[in-house]
Amino acid sequence: MAETSKPTIVLVHGGFVDGAGWEGVYNLLKKDGFNVGIVQNPTTSLADDVAATRQIIAQAEGPVVLVGHSYGGVVITEAGNDPKVSKLVYIAAFAADKGESVASLIKDPPPGAAVPPILPPQDGYLFLDKAKFAASFAADVEPAKAEFMANSQVPWGLKALEGAVSEPSWRTKPSWYLVATDDRMIPPPAQQFMAKRAGATVVESKGSHAVYVSRPEAVASVIKSAALA
Repeated sequence: MAETSKPTIVLVHGGFVDGAGWEGVYNLLKKDGFNVGIVQNPTTSLADDVAATRQIIAQAEGPVVLVGHSYGGVVITEAGNDPKVSKLVYIAAFAADKGESVASLIKDPPPGAAVPPILPPQDGYLFLDKAKFAASFAADVEPAKAEFMANSQVPWGLKALEGAVSEPSWRTKPSWYLVATDDRMIPPPAQQFMAKRAGATVVESKGSHAVYVSRPEAVASVIKSAALA
């Protein structure tokens, strides 16, 4: 495939983290000749994060494959309505439907499911308990890096958590979904349910919620499959 015909890949991070976590995936995609954009969501509100994503989509040449991790799935579900977006890729992400938010999707966890160690809000923002961050979010990430991620958390706004999708782009655009089978933030059965509902092409990979950090090869492989399909 000629390089000029490859779509641009835009990577969207989730809550508590920033775009730097995509570095491993970015490097693999660049090595394969893709143009890659990384969104730095402010994670203040869904509207702000969608706006930040649309700025990067606007800069892209040609069609865009929009990739979201975790809460970033809600962002791409809304931002994916942009006409430049051709495909969606969910990485252990919330593929929300119309009117759904992360808050509505996590409010009734099934019995026995792992519950994210989210601390009570401070001034409208959320953090994960640092002592429990590695076990819940990044169990297969090198311990020193997981500790760094815990200590460099980005405050996640309640307006982002509660931001509801107005029109899910997966209803009109093809999607792919990587299920992280060892995820302790979004239970794997919930990931399977959302993937099936979206009609996504599903790939399973061993990995924690931070599968995009710990297993960049598996994540890049799903993205490339989508981009070249």
